[in-house]
Amino acid sequence: EDDKGGEIAVTDSSPLIRRFEQEYEGRSIIPSDPALAFIDMLLEDYGDEWLTKAMFHYRWHYDADIKKGGDILPRWGGISQPEDQVRPISEFIRARQIARLSYVGSNEVTKATIEDSFKRFIHLLDKHLTEQPFLMGERPGASDFAVYGQLTCLALFDPTPQAIILAECPRVYAWVETVEELSGYLVSDSDWLDLDNPPETLKSILAEVGRIYAPYLMGNAKAVMEKADKLEMELDGKPWVQNPFVYQAKCLQWLREAYAGLQVADRSRVDGVLKDTGVMQLFEA
Repeated sequence: EDDKGGEIAVTDSSPLIRRFEQEYEGRSIIPSDPALAFIDMLLEDYGDEWLTKAMFHYRWHYDADIKKGGDILPRWGGISQPEDQVRPISEFIRARQIARLSYVGSNEVTKATIEDSFKRFIHLLDKHLTEQPFLMGERPGASDFAVYGQLTCLALFDPTPQAIILAECPRVYAWVETVEELSGYLVSDSDWLDLDNPPETLKSILAEVGRIYAPYLMGNAKAVMEKADKLEMELDGKPWVQNPFVYQAKCLQWLREAYAGLQVADRSRVDGVLKDTGVMQLFEA
Protein backbone atom coordinates (compact mmCIF):
# COMPACT_ATOMS: atom_id res chain seq x y z
CA GLU A 1 0.00 0.00 0.00
CA ASP A 2 1.04 3.59 -0.54
CA ASP A 3 0.93 6.32 2.12
CA LYS A 4 -2.79 6.80 1.48
CA GLY A 5 -3.66 3.12 1.80
CA GLY A 6 -4.07 2.58 -1.91
CA GLU A 7 -2.72 -0.38 -3.79
CA ILE A 8 0.54 0.05 -5.68
CA ALA A 9 2.33 -2.29 -8.03
CA VAL A 10 5.88 -3.25 -7.05
CA THR A 11 8.54 -4.91 -9.15
CA ASP A 12 12.06 -6.37 -8.84
CA SER A 13 12.14 -9.88 -7.45
CA SER A 14 15.32 -9.50 -5.38
CA PRO A 15 14.11 -6.84 -2.92
CA LEU A 16 10.67 -8.46 -2.89
CA ILE A 17 12.20 -11.76 -1.79
CA ARG A 18 14.04 -9.99 1.06
CA ARG A 19 10.83 -8.23 2.05
CA PHE A 20 8.87 -11.49 2.17
CA GLU A 21 11.68 -13.14 4.14
CA GLN A 22 11.11 -10.50 6.83
CA GLU A 23 7.32 -10.73 6.76
CA TYR A 24 6.86 -14.51 6.75
CA GLU A 25 8.48 -17.27 8.80
CA GLY A 26 9.53 -20.68 7.51
CA ARG A 27 10.27 -22.10 4.07
CA SER A 28 12.98 -19.52 3.50
CA ILE A 29 14.64 -19.36 0.11
CA ILE A 30 17.73 -17.61 1.48
CA PRO A 31 20.22 -20.10 2.98
CA SER A 32 20.87 -19.87 6.71
CA ASP A 33 24.64 -20.14 6.13
CA PRO A 34 25.83 -16.57 5.33
CA ALA A 35 28.53 -17.82 2.96
CA LEU A 36 26.09 -19.97 1.03
CA ALA A 37 23.59 -17.10 1.05
CA PHE A 38 26.19 -14.99 -0.73
CA ILE A 39 26.73 -17.65 -3.40
CA ASP A 40 22.96 -17.83 -3.75
CA MET A 41 22.80 -14.06 -4.20
CA LEU A 42 25.54 -14.19 -6.84
CA LEU A 43 23.71 -16.85 -8.84
CA GLU A 44 20.40 -15.05 -8.35
CA ASP A 45 21.96 -11.95 -9.87
CA TYR A 46 23.35 -13.99 -12.78
CA GLY A 47 19.90 -15.43 -13.42
CA ASP A 48 18.13 -12.09 -13.16
CA GLU A 49 20.61 -10.00 -15.11
CA TRP A 50 22.51 -12.27 -17.52
CA LEU A 51 20.09 -15.06 -18.40
CA THR A 52 17.51 -12.38 -19.12
CA LYS A 53 19.68 -11.46 -22.11
CA ALA A 54 19.08 -14.92 -23.57
CA MET A 55 15.37 -14.75 -22.77
CA PHE A 56 14.92 -11.34 -24.37
CA HIS A 57 17.21 -12.16 -27.31
CA TYR A 58 15.47 -15.37 -28.32
CA ARG A 59 11.98 -13.91 -27.97
CA TRP A 60 12.56 -10.76 -30.00
CA HIS A 61 15.27 -11.82 -32.48
CA TYR A 62 13.78 -14.79 -34.32
CA ASP A 63 10.65 -14.48 -36.46
CA ALA A 64 8.78 -17.45 -34.97
CA ASP A 65 9.37 -16.20 -31.43
CA ILE A 66 8.46 -12.61 -32.32
CA LYS A 67 5.22 -13.83 -33.87
CA LYS A 68 4.28 -15.99 -30.90
CA GLY A 69 5.09 -13.27 -28.37
CA GLY A 70 3.06 -10.70 -30.28
CA ASP A 71 0.16 -13.10 -30.81
CA ILE A 72 -0.13 -14.48 -27.28
CA LEU A 73 0.90 -11.75 -24.84
CA PRO A 74 -1.96 -9.31 -25.58
CA ARG A 75 -4.52 -12.12 -25.42
CA TRP A 76 -3.43 -12.94 -21.89
CA GLY A 77 -4.67 -9.47 -20.97
CA GLY A 78 -8.09 -10.03 -22.49
CA ILE A 79 -9.01 -13.42 -23.88
CA SER A 80 -12.26 -12.22 -25.46
CA GLN A 81 -10.91 -9.14 -27.22
CA PRO A 82 -11.97 -8.88 -30.86
CA GLU A 83 -9.22 -9.25 -33.44
CA ASP A 84 -9.35 -5.61 -34.53
CA GLN A 85 -8.43 -4.63 -30.96
CA VAL A 86 -5.74 -7.26 -30.52
CA ARG A 87 -3.87 -6.47 -33.73
CA PRO A 88 -2.61 -2.97 -32.82
CA ILE A 89 -1.68 -4.15 -29.33
CA SER A 90 0.35 -6.99 -30.85
CA GLU A 91 2.20 -4.57 -33.10
CA PHE A 92 2.81 -2.18 -30.21
CA ILE A 93 4.28 -4.94 -28.04
CA ARG A 94 6.52 -6.22 -30.83
CA ALA A 95 7.82 -2.75 -31.69
CA ARG A 96 8.38 -1.74 -28.08
CA GLN A 97 10.21 -4.90 -27.07
CA ILE A 98 12.38 -5.08 -30.17
CA ALA A 99 13.42 -1.47 -29.51
CA ARG A 100 14.61 -2.56 -26.04
CA LEU A 101 17.11 -5.04 -27.48
CA SER A 102 19.81 -2.34 -27.49
CA TYR A 103 19.72 -2.23 -23.68
CA VAL A 104 19.71 -5.99 -23.30
CA GLY A 105 22.69 -6.27 -25.62
CA SER A 106 21.08 -8.40 -28.32
CA ASN A 107 22.34 -7.56 -31.79
CA GLU A 108 24.21 -9.19 -34.65
CA VAL A 109 27.56 -8.51 -32.93
CA THR A 110 26.55 -10.16 -29.64
CA LYS A 111 24.19 -12.85 -30.92
CA ALA A 112 26.72 -15.71 -30.86
CA THR A 113 28.02 -14.78 -27.40
CA ILE A 114 24.51 -14.78 -25.91
CA GLU A 115 23.47 -18.04 -27.56
CA ASP A 116 26.72 -19.87 -26.78
CA SER A 117 26.50 -18.80 -23.13
CA PHE A 118 22.87 -19.94 -22.91
CA LYS A 119 23.70 -23.35 -24.33
CA ARG A 120 26.66 -23.78 -21.98
CA PHE A 121 24.49 -22.88 -19.01
CA ILE A 122 21.65 -25.29 -19.73
CA HIS A 123 24.16 -28.13 -20.09
CA LEU A 124 25.86 -27.13 -16.83
CA LEU A 125 22.50 -26.95 -15.07
CA ASP A 126 21.48 -30.29 -16.54
CA LYS A 127 24.60 -31.92 -15.12
CA HIS A 128 24.14 -30.22 -11.75
CA LEU A 129 20.59 -31.55 -11.52
CA THR A 130 21.92 -35.10 -11.72
CA GLU A 131 23.58 -34.42 -8.34
CA GLN A 132 20.80 -32.56 -6.53
CA PRO A 133 17.37 -31.16 -7.43
CA PHE A 134 18.20 -27.47 -6.97
CA LEU A 135 21.13 -25.10 -7.30
CA MET A 136 21.22 -24.73 -3.53
CA GLY A 137 20.92 -28.41 -2.65
CA GLU A 138 17.84 -30.39 -1.71
CA ARG A 139 15.77 -27.21 -1.41
CA PRO A 140 15.50 -24.15 -3.65
CA GLY A 141 17.21 -20.86 -3.01
CA ALA A 142 16.50 -17.45 -4.48
CA SER A 143 18.91 -18.34 -7.27
CA ASP A 144 16.74 -21.28 -8.28
CA PHE A 145 13.76 -19.01 -8.73
CA ALA A 146 15.82 -16.44 -10.64
CA VAL A 147 16.92 -19.11 -13.11
CA TYR A 148 13.44 -20.61 -13.18
CA GLY A 149 11.94 -17.23 -14.05
CA GLN A 150 14.01 -16.92 -17.21
CA LEU A 151 13.51 -20.57 -18.13
CA THR A 152 9.72 -20.30 -17.96
CA CYS A 153 10.12 -18.31 -21.17
CA LEU A 154 13.13 -20.10 -22.65
CA ALA A 155 11.87 -23.63 -21.99
CA LEU A 156 8.10 -23.36 -21.86
CA PHE A 157 7.07 -20.56 -24.23
CA ASP A 158 9.47 -19.38 -26.91
CA PRO A 159 9.83 -21.92 -29.73
CA THR A 160 13.51 -21.44 -30.65
CA PRO A 161 15.11 -21.93 -27.20
CA GLN A 162 12.43 -24.47 -26.27
CA ALA A 163 13.50 -26.66 -29.19
CA ILE A 164 17.13 -26.45 -28.04
CA ILE A 165 16.27 -27.40 -24.46
CA LEU A 166 14.00 -30.27 -25.47
CA ALA A 167 16.60 -31.66 -27.86
CA GLU A 168 19.68 -31.24 -25.67
CA CYS A 169 18.60 -30.91 -22.02
CA PRO A 170 15.13 -32.40 -21.41
CA ARG A 171 15.96 -32.66 -17.69
CA VAL A 172 16.07 -28.86 -17.58
CA TYR A 173 12.63 -28.66 -19.20
CA ALA A 174 11.25 -31.07 -16.60
CA TRP A 175 12.91 -29.09 -13.81
CA VAL A 176 11.17 -25.88 -14.87
CA GLU A 177 7.78 -27.57 -14.74
CA THR A 178 8.66 -29.06 -11.35
CA VAL A 179 9.63 -25.69 -9.86
CA GLU A 180 6.34 -24.27 -11.15
CA GLU A 181 4.57 -25.92 -8.18
CA LEU A 182 6.52 -26.47 -4.95
CA SER A 183 3.80 -25.58 -2.45
CA GLY A 184 3.81 -29.07 -0.97
CA TYR A 185 7.58 -29.55 -1.07
CA LEU A 186 8.88 -30.27 2.44
CA VAL A 187 12.15 -28.65 3.46
CA SER A 188 14.49 -28.64 6.45
CA ASP A 189 17.62 -26.68 7.29
CA SER A 190 19.76 -29.72 6.56
CA ASP A 191 18.63 -29.62 2.92
CA TRP A 192 20.96 -26.75 2.02
CA LEU A 193 24.12 -27.86 0.27
CA ASP A 194 27.35 -27.96 2.29
CA LEU A 195 29.44 -25.08 0.99
CA ASP A 196 32.54 -26.59 2.55
CA ASN A 197 32.07 -29.61 0.31
CA PRO A 198 30.30 -28.25 -2.77
CA PRO A 199 29.61 -30.41 -5.81
CA GLU A 200 31.92 -29.82 -8.74
CA THR A 201 28.83 -29.09 -10.81
CA LEU A 202 28.21 -25.96 -8.73
CA LYS A 203 31.77 -24.79 -9.25
CA SER A 204 31.35 -25.33 -12.99
CA ILE A 205 28.29 -23.06 -12.99
CA LEU A 206 30.22 -20.46 -11.00
CA ALA A 207 33.02 -20.69 -13.57
CA GLU A 208 30.49 -19.81 -16.26
CA VAL A 209 29.50 -16.76 -14.19
CA GLY A 210 33.17 -15.81 -13.97
CA ARG A 211 33.70 -16.39 -17.67
CA ILE A 212 30.86 -14.30 -19.02
CA TYR A 213 28.94 -12.30 -16.40
CA ALA A 214 31.74 -10.99 -14.17
CA PRO A 215 33.70 -9.29 -16.96
CA TYR A 216 30.45 -7.94 -18.42
CA LEU A 217 29.47 -6.40 -15.08
CA MET A 218 32.83 -4.69 -14.77
CA GLY A 219 32.78 -3.39 -18.33
CA ASN A 220 29.23 -2.09 -17.96
CA ALA A 221 30.01 -0.38 -14.64
CA LYS A 222 33.00 1.37 -16.24
CA ALA A 223 30.85 2.58 -19.14
CA VAL A 224 28.18 3.87 -16.75
CA MET A 225 30.76 5.62 -14.58
CA GLU A 226 32.31 7.29 -17.63
CA LYS A 227 28.85 8.24 -18.97
CA ALA A 228 29.73 6.53 -22.24
CA ASP A 229 27.16 6.43 -25.03
CA LYS A 230 28.05 2.82 -25.81
CA LEU A 231 29.54 -0.10 -23.93
CA GLU A 232 32.12 -1.59 -26.26
CA MET A 233 34.36 -4.36 -24.95
CA GLU A 234 35.66 -7.82 -25.63
CA LEU A 235 33.64 -10.53 -23.91
CA ASP A 236 34.57 -14.20 -24.08
CA GLY A 237 36.98 -13.42 -26.88
CA LYS A 238 34.40 -11.67 -29.05
CA PRO A 239 33.28 -8.06 -29.53
CA TRP A 240 30.42 -6.91 -27.31
CA VAL A 241 28.43 -3.72 -27.83
CA GLN A 242 25.27 -2.42 -26.16
CA ASN A 243 23.85 0.62 -24.42
CA PRO A 244 25.22 0.99 -20.87
CA PHE A 245 22.77 -0.32 -18.26
CA VAL A 246 22.68 1.77 -15.07
CA TYR A 247 20.72 -0.79 -13.05
CA GLN A 248 23.32 -3.49 -13.66
CA ALA A 249 26.04 -1.14 -12.42
CA LYS A 250 24.03 -1.02 -9.19
CA CYS A 251 23.94 -4.83 -9.18
CA LEU A 252 27.74 -4.91 -9.11
CA GLN A 253 27.75 -2.39 -6.27
CA TRP A 254 25.28 -4.51 -4.26
CA LEU A 255 27.33 -7.67 -4.79
CA ARG A 256 30.46 -5.90 -3.62
CA GLU A 257 28.68 -4.54 -0.56
CA ALA A 258 27.37 -8.00 0.32
CA TYR A 259 30.84 -9.51 -0.11
CA ALA A 260 32.46 -6.82 2.05
CA GLY A 261 29.77 -7.35 4.69
CA LEU A 262 30.63 -11.01 5.24
CA GLN A 263 32.41 -12.03 8.41
CA VAL A 264 36.09 -12.82 7.82
CA ALA A 265 35.58 -16.57 8.22
CA ASP A 266 32.60 -16.64 5.87
CA ARG A 267 34.40 -14.50 3.30
CA SER A 268 37.30 -16.94 3.39
CA ARG A 269 34.91 -19.82 2.69
CA VAL A 270 33.37 -17.92 -0.22
CA ASP A 271 36.85 -17.18 -1.58
CA GLY A 272 37.65 -20.89 -1.45
CA VAL A 273 34.61 -21.77 -3.53
CA LEU A 274 35.17 -18.95 -6.01
CA LYS A 275 38.88 -19.65 -6.44
CA ASP A 276 39.77 -20.24 -10.10
CA THR A 277 36.21 -19.48 -11.29
CA GLY A 278 36.95 -15.96 -12.53
CA VAL A 279 34.34 -14.45 -10.21
CA MET A 280 36.88 -13.00 -7.80
CA GLN A 281 37.73 -10.26 -10.30
CA LEU A 282 34.52 -8.58 -9.16
CA PHE A 283 35.90 -8.09 -5.67
CA GLU A 284 39.58 -7.53 -6.39
CA ALA A 285 39.20 -4.59 -8.79
